[in-house]
Amino acid sequence: MESNSKKTTGLTRPLHDLHPPAGDLLSEVLTGLTAPQKTLPCKYFYDQKGSQLFDKICELAEYYPTRTEISILDQSAREISDKVGPKITLIELGSGSSSKTENLLQKIDEVQRYVPIDISREHLMEASERIAGRFPHIEVWPICADMNEEVSLPDDIDTTSKRVLFFPGSTVGNFEHESQIAFLSRMKRLCANVGDQLLIGIDLIKDIKTLEAAYNDAEGVTSEFNLNILQRINTELGADFKIDHFIHRAVFNKVKSRIEMHLVSVTDQVVQIQEEKFQFDSNESICTEYSHKFTIDGFVQMAQPIGWELEQAWTDKDQLFAVLLLRLGEL
Repeated sequence: MESNSKKTTGLTRPLHDLHPPAGDLLSEVLTGLTAPQKTLPCKYFYDQKGSQLFDKICELAEYYPTRTEISILDQSAREISDKVGPKITLIELGSGSSSKTENLLQKIDEVQRYVPIDISREHLMEASERIAGRFPHIEVWPICADMNEEVSLPDDIDTTSKRVLFFPGSTVGNFEHESQIAFLSRMKRLCANVGDQLLIGIDLIKDIKTLEAAYNDAEGVTSEFNLNILQRINTELGADFKIDHFIHRAVFNKVKSRIEMHLVSVTDQVVQIQEEKFQFDSNESICTEYSHKFTIDGFVQMAQPIGWELEQAWTDKDQLFAVLLLRLGEL
């Protein structure tokens, strides 16, 4: 549906609003907290405050993924531009502040249309306005949607223009394996033609000390980001989480090759969310996020059966991170 009837200042198109209703938050929170291992969906990190905190995380000394990926994109921009070609529609999933895209748009040739997709409406619109102002020759079509679900593009979007999907940040690592496959399949359905491409960042397997430091920064920003999801539930659902009764913990699970982020109860307590009550024992945790780490070969082997073929991979000199360009071989 189109929620805004008037064109937003500076944007080519009004917001295409597919934001999930508030009832989805309640349903998913209650479902997660009744599981044997309590969970909360990491997509709900990204309200306005959470999105701002994540931007701060990306600037931390310990958090290597953002600066490493930006460096790879900067150094490889000419090659990327040559491989994607001119007059493309660039579709970014989980666009956030669009900072990586803004850098990329300065270096790749003739982007015709930019379609940022993000669940945080305010963050999305701020970034879209900024991109539209800086690149007036590029059409900007913002979509507020949950990228964990099927996303529909506006009916009148050009289907003849080559589509390049952009998914930086190794956010694909937040999904479990079967959900990674499902996500790559949804990305295929956003394409219009054989030869459309996916430019995706993946965090590579490395030493545990570096991995765990990235999610346990000395300034405590990641802790604040993690705890903010409880504050959001209090605000939006009328829950009574006592924020100071939980602490942040992030550890690397070597067997499953992933960082696991938790909120750990520091005492026995009961939390109420509307009519439901949840018992927490001391040291019991809520798992809020996974961040899987990959090898390039392993990721490509997962993507190939879906129809994605590797065109090129770029990495930094320390092999911390990789950016892959995949080509759709079949619809």
